[in-house]
Amino acid sequence: MPTIRQIISAIEEFAPLALQESYDNAGLQVGDASVQATGALLCVDVTEAVVDEAVALGVNLIVAHHPLLFRPLRRIVGANYIERVVMKALRHGIAIYAAHTNLDAVAVNHRWAEMLGLTDVAVLQPATDMLFKLVTYLPTTHLDEVRSALFAAGAGAIGRYDCCSYAEEGVGTFRAGEGTHPYCGKHGELHHEPECRLEVILPRYIKSRVIKALLETHPYEEPAYDLLPIANDYSSVGIGVVGNLPQETDALSFMQQVKQMMNCGCIRHTDATHRTVRRVALCGGAGSSLINSAVAARADIFITGEIGYHPFFGHEQEIILAEIGHYESEQHTKTIFCDVITKKFPTFATYYTNVDTNPIKYL
Repeated sequence: MPTIRQIISAIEEFAPLALQESYDNAGLQVGDASVQATGALLCVDVTEAVVDEAVALGVNLIVAHHPLLFRPLRRIVGANYIERVVMKALRHGIAIYAAHTNLDAVAVNHRWAEMLGLTDVAVLQPATDMLFKLVTYLPTTHLDEVRSALFAAGAGAIGRYDCCSYAEEGVGTFRAGEGTHPYCGKHGELHHEPECRLEVILPRYIKSRVIKALLETHPYEEPAYDLLPIANDYSSVGIGVVGNLPQETDALSFMQQVKQMMNCGCIRHTDATHRTVRRVALCGGAGSSLINSAVAARADIFITGEIGYHPFFGHEQEIILAEIGHYESEQHTKTIFCDVITKKFPTFATYYTNVDTNPIKYL
């Protein structure tokens, strides 16, 4: 039986915490990660009823999309539902974990695009300030070994490609001091050695893993390497996605299909009469900040969970805007959690909550 920490590690390997937005508070919220996990209850939001359900099922881990705790608690006295959830979870030994914008960045919108059958899917607003270039120098005889180790550690991925690197031969110099390895030859003598310059790109959140792989396979006693921040967009992850429908479709008919698939109480949208759609932009949750990105991506329609009121103005001739509800746009996060956990722990018990945690109802 895995520990709660092992379940969390599986989720964070898939959706690293380093990918969460600065305002977010994903991660372990309540509980002891060192104990064995008896099962996981999967939900979008944690409420008192969800904790009661976990108690009834005999599971000691709740995995949610939305963090229960966004701000520090000054006291825990049961004054509101957040405090009561924390008290009840601690009383019953239940841990609460959340994967929020980090899960959005890698999976939530991609899964939604898959459900809608979109092709040629790309991230709408790629993450920035996330990439390093690793440059190292080594004997050409060890190039394949070191390069393979860096790839295995996760370096060398660019967009839909992996095992990307650049190598160039040259000549390096060194002079060995006292106590160095015999490989270095005579002490005090300047050596010229044929070497290879190797470059790979990596996201910053796997930096320690990649450097460890480099040091374990590099033949030199003192490997030289540079780790350089680069300004390239990290196109593999980010907020929102855009893709294409198999064929052009009547806009109102398409939204009716979305309403049925996502079990929406209603869809609020700008005028779509006599319009067709082929290119679709998506963002689960509150996505009004991506309207301009969707327009720039030449999307015919942008669908998100929340838009508000005033953001609906000003784009009538450029794009159809549609709002389906925050919960409705992210309800499939439960299946993502289930897939991630059971892939690593096939016999581990996972349950979808039967509690309707959507606070918004439709008359």
